[in-house]
Amino acid sequence: MQELDAVKINFDSGGLWVLNIALAIVMFGVALGITFNDFKSLLKQPKLVVLGIVSQFVLLPFLTFLVILLLKPQPSIALGMMMVAACPGGNISNFMTHLANGNTALSVSLTAFATFLAMFMTPLNFQLYGNLYEPTAQILKTVSLEPFELVKLVVLILGIPLVLGMGLRHKNEKLAIKLSKLLKPLSIIVFVAIVVIAFSNNLDIFYDYAHHVFAIGIGHNLLAILLGFGVAKLFKLSFRDTKTLAIETGIQNSGLGLLLIFTFFNGLGGMAILAAFWGIWHIISGLILATYWSKKSNTIEEVLAA
Repeated sequence: MQELDAVKINFDSGGLWVLNIALAIVMFGVALGITFNDFKSLLKQPKLVVLGIVSQFVLLPFLTFLVILLLKPQPSIALGMMMVAACPGGNISNFMTHLANGNTALSVSLTAFATFLAMFMTPLNFQLYGNLYEPTAQILKTVSLEPFELVKLVVLILGIPLVLGMGLRHKNEKLAIKLSKLLKPLSIIVFVAIVVIAFSNNLDIFYDYAHHVFAIGIGHNLLAILLGFGVAKLFKLSFRDTKTLAIETGIQNSGLGLLLIFTFFNGLGGMAILAAFWGIWHIISGLILATYWSKKSNTIEEVLAA
């Protein structure tokens, strides 16, 4: 197992550019469905906002750190878990919330707000927990990871597409809606393509080492979903909002995580394999959960509110 920390996924600069552009396009597509009123509506529901943000950016990274202390996985796998936990909610969470008959408006609003906060919280959480755990801190010492460069890349991939997409929606709503309908269904395909591009020249490595992250990846994703569900239940949210918070916490933007791994860690094996496996698995788990919940009726009040 020790050799996994030394495994590197071969990924050339051309592939990295494709990854950058693909993620930026996906985020632009998400932003086309976001209006300034979404942010305003969140301010009218401060409880939901606080719970969603705390669940994603405070509790999930902290619980991930505790799990790492308990399980003591390979340092590179631990860094992959920290990276995924530090990322904002995934862009397909809105689709899955809609499928689950959850609060789609809340999902879209939380995705927008989380994406904005991620420009600062993703680098902060990753650096904090990565340096708190000695085995991962040792890896970080060998990597020229400049915090400013990390923030800059996250702003470029998340911030700029978010501003451009929302700006277009504000200026030309009809065009934005048309483009959004075109781009949103492509998000899952784009992520799968990202994984294929990343591992097309490294399939032997993925096959050889994927079993090391299988149980950890599934367990970590399940923990994230249960966390969102538990927080919502603890604060007595409606079933509709509970489903939304569980999905928002359990669907992470692992595509962003992969991009950061390839940019700053030269495709460090355990990190890249964990993030790629998570990205594939959370689509499967999210669709299973959303399909199951779609058959569970909301209360009459929640149906009318929708």
